[in-house]
Amino acid sequence: MTLPQPATGAPAPHPTALSTAPAPKLLPFVPTRFPVVALGASAGGLAAFEAFFAGLQDTAPGMAFVLVQHLAPDFESSLAEIMRQHTRLPVFEVQDGMVLQVNTVYVMPPNCDMALINGTLQLLTPSAPRGLRLPVDFFMTSLAQSVQEQAVGVVLSGTGSDGTLGIRAIKHAGGLVLVQSPESAEFDGMPRSALATELADLVLPPASMPAQLMALAARALQPTDRLPFVATPQTENALKKICVLLRAHTGHDFSLYKPSTIYRRIERRMAVQQLDTMEGYVKYLQQNPAEVQALFRDLLIGVTNFFRDPEAFDALEAQIIPKLLSGKPPGAVVRAWTTGCSTGVEAYSIAILLQERMEQLKTHFRVQIFATDIDSQAIAVARAGLYPASIASDISPARLTRFFTPEADGSGYRIHKGIRDMLVFSEHDMIKDPPFSKLDLISCRNVLIYMGAELQKKLIPLFHYALNPGGLLFLGTSETVGEFGDLFEPLDRKSKLYLRKDDLHGTHRVTLEQFLPPMVTLDAALVPVQSKASGVAKRPLRELTEQALLQQMGLVAALVNPLGDILYLHGRSGMYLELAPGEAGINNILKMAREGLRGDLTTALHQASGTRDVVRVPGLQVRTNGHFTRVNLTVRPVAAGAGSAQASPLYLVVLEEVPAEAAPAVLPLPHAPALANTALPLDTDERITVLKQAMWAKEEHLQAANEELETSNEELKSSNEEMQSVNEELQSTNEELETSKEELQSVNEELGTVNAELQTKVADLWQANNDMNNLLAGSGVATVFVDHDLRILRYTPAATRIINLIPSDVGRPVAHVVSNLVGYDRLVADTQAVLNTLMTQEITVQAVGNVWYTMRILPYRTLDNVIEGAVITFVDVTALKQAEASLREATQALDRLAVVVRDASDAITVQDLTGHTLAWNPGAVRLYGWSEAEALSMNVRERLPPALRAEGLARIQQLSQSDVLAADTTWRLTKQGELLAVSVTSTALINDAGQVYAIATTERATKPKPEPRAPQHHDQAV
Repeated sequence: MTLPQPATGAPAPHPTALSTAPAPKLLPFVPTRFPVVALGASAGGLAAFEAFFAGLQDTAPGMAFVLVQHLAPDFESSLAEIMRQHTRLPVFEVQDGMVLQVNTVYVMPPNCDMALINGTLQLLTPSAPRGLRLPVDFFMTSLAQSVQEQAVGVVLSGTGSDGTLGIRAIKHAGGLVLVQSPESAEFDGMPRSALATELADLVLPPASMPAQLMALAARALQPTDRLPFVATPQTENALKKICVLLRAHTGHDFSLYKPSTIYRRIERRMAVQQLDTMEGYVKYLQQNPAEVQALFRDLLIGVTNFFRDPEAFDALEAQIIPKLLSGKPPGAVVRAWTTGCSTGVEAYSIAILLQERMEQLKTHFRVQIFATDIDSQAIAVARAGLYPASIASDISPARLTRFFTPEADGSGYRIHKGIRDMLVFSEHDMIKDPPFSKLDLISCRNVLIYMGAELQKKLIPLFHYALNPGGLLFLGTSETVGEFGDLFEPLDRKSKLYLRKDDLHGTHRVTLEQFLPPMVTLDAALVPVQSKASGVAKRPLRELTEQALLQQMGLVAALVNPLGDILYLHGRSGMYLELAPGEAGINNILKMAREGLRGDLTTALHQASGTRDVVRVPGLQVRTNGHFTRVNLTVRPVAAGAGSAQASPLYLVVLEEVPAEAAPAVLPLPHAPALANTALPLDTDERITVLKQAMWAKEEHLQAANEELETSNEELKSSNEEMQSVNEELQSTNEELETSKEELQSVNEELGTVNAELQTKVADLWQANNDMNNLLAGSGVATVFVDHDLRILRYTPAATRIINLIPSDVGRPVAHVVSNLVGYDRLVADTQAVLNTLMTQEITVQAVGNVWYTMRILPYRTLDNVIEGAVITFVDVTALKQAEASLREATQALDRLAVVVRDASDAITVQDLTGHTLAWNPGAVRLYGWSEAEALSMNVRERLPPALRAEGLARIQQLSQSDVLAADTTWRLTKQGELLAVSVTSTALINDAGQVYAIATTERATKPKPEPRAPQHHDQAV
């Protein structure tokens, strides 16, 4: 596997570089030509870092590693020092402006944010409060922007959601994402938040990550200056097949997207699956449907955040929102469409701006924002309205407090219901699905850049069709309306804000009709083939049937809620309903009902709401323009359906006019108790008068009841408003408490990191302490440590033989402890003197049992050269004392022997085996005439006659084998050159090894004998 080489001017450090290496100098900028791996962690991250680098066996991986962790701002981190013990790569704590080099590990210092810009690591002062800092997201985002496809994001153990936005940015730039498996993490908050995005390429334990990362390096982490995508017949054919597979499995067509965008995503998936050719990847897709979904997810990656591109949203807030709401009456509908909304943050951003503007105007509008995307999972996230805590970096604190509610567990923020109710999220493909219409605003940001020119030419007229006259279009900073300048007028070219113009000549109408797919229902498929072939447009049978029924039946129907508010009205209802006088608001069918209908309608609706059954009231007489119309009333509960967003039950109120010929001859009175079973002739005036009076009384009673009910409702509304006010206050207090909780949680994470580092230090200190204890115990040196107050801090086991110490004596003054020293009682005074003068004292003391020690008292100095007490050591010198006594005795014996030798009348000499004179007593001076100094510089040969020199050497050889030779008479020369007859006794001096090292002689003058003659066959010069 070939890895990228280090950049020119930045050689890779030698693999054996140790932790003592100096920090690298701030070199000139060198473009980054190697992958950069960002490892982000929080609580429990230290163990994950150690496991990761334990699995990195290669000493030259061809990458740079940057460690980003939540660190306490007021605590000096030792993370760099700890990591040096787990990797052979050089490890440095980042300095501002440090140039990134390959095969090196960098550790972010505490109390700062870090970014990679132009190949250098820049340290910035954090702008967010301590509890809301997201250093992992901050660095990974800058890494993605700086090195693009060579970025690798690794999310390790930690709490919260830091890193989630960072891996989105890395994935969007084409980089790789690795996430620690939650079951291997000490804290799984960060890994689970990252996995929820479904962007992870690999999910592994930290120890297994380096091997996989090295395997992907050559394929997926190439330099960014590759040649642009060039289509060939072979690649185009493979791309078409991949688009077919995507359409078959997902229902979405990517064939009109830009080939370069599609190819880059495919190439990255090929690298992850270790495939070399697109043909092989096509076969892999056919055999693995899960990979089709993975590719689909990669193609849908969109980096978005609240109020993305602040300048553009500032322009939207200042120019577009006021223009959007100006001229609209209170209560008017404002419709907007956000295409490609992803997780909904852009749609919510627009809703927040609209809400703020309405609060400024103190006016309410009905806002409907349609947010669509083809990613069902992103739509699910948008519908939930729950986002990670990292959004705090994109939203001002005021907006965060006003429009979001923190979760109880501190995992994120949830959008307020008032903002959520403005939006309708749906899975929608604007390429094939019909568009929304009558819109005031369309936001299509950073979607067109992925589409080909042909598709863009179809979408811009589509937006023009969907907008109201004077509607507004909001595009991304890299997008434009292109050649359709006759459809849109730019309001702000920099922010890409456009105003819809009228298509006076209908130039683009045909293009629009060709683009929109025909809305064919399932019933259309039932039309006979012969009819289709005839070329005559046939209407669906279902539509024909429904229209025929509606023409034959003159029903009036209204869809209402339990309170009677009209949601939908069908048919001509003027005969039965009329607008109530007063302020116009929501139309209520109970208030609009004409005379003769209101009471029975109220009762029927109440009964249907309670029983959930169909309620029918036949033969009602409704006053209409001076005459009565006989009507049958039916109230029927309506099932909303499983997918409906309607929370409250609905009811269908049906009013059917009774034909005159079908009217009964008698008038039934089901609601009059006194006349319940009485049939009255229609021509009896008195009875009619009685019935009218009963009816009027009943209506008055119902009217009074309704008024009382309305009064109660008003009181309940007032109480509800007060409760809402109290609830808002409690909610505000709760938000403050949640903020404090988040800050405490962040501090807790930092303390967890500090605790992990301290635990590592404690382990190191424990090991050092064990080593020191074994060293002191093994040396046999008795040692006692005392503080400034001469209290015992610690001692070695050997000290208990000298001073009677037990473990409970630690902390007691040394003066309170009994020692075994004989004749020495100045331990306290001498120790205090050392602390006062800082001068070491050394004293020889004797202990019980005739054991002698050299006691040394010296100051106890810390590494910072601070005196913290004194150290008292006792070195056993008993053997030395005994040797001194023996030496003293031997010296005395020698002194006595020297006196004897000095006073002896005989000549006593000592010579080594070469004949050099070592000793010469006064008797030898008197006998031979040479002084001691002269003799010590002479050799015995000089005192032997030439004829006896050979014989002298023979005697020396003989002495090496015998201790003493018998006295022998021989000749010697004097200083005057005369021959002197002497008696010589020779003794061999033997060392401890049993070897002769010198010869001692005792010489005495005797009677003369014949002078020696040299043998004629011997050389005279020995």
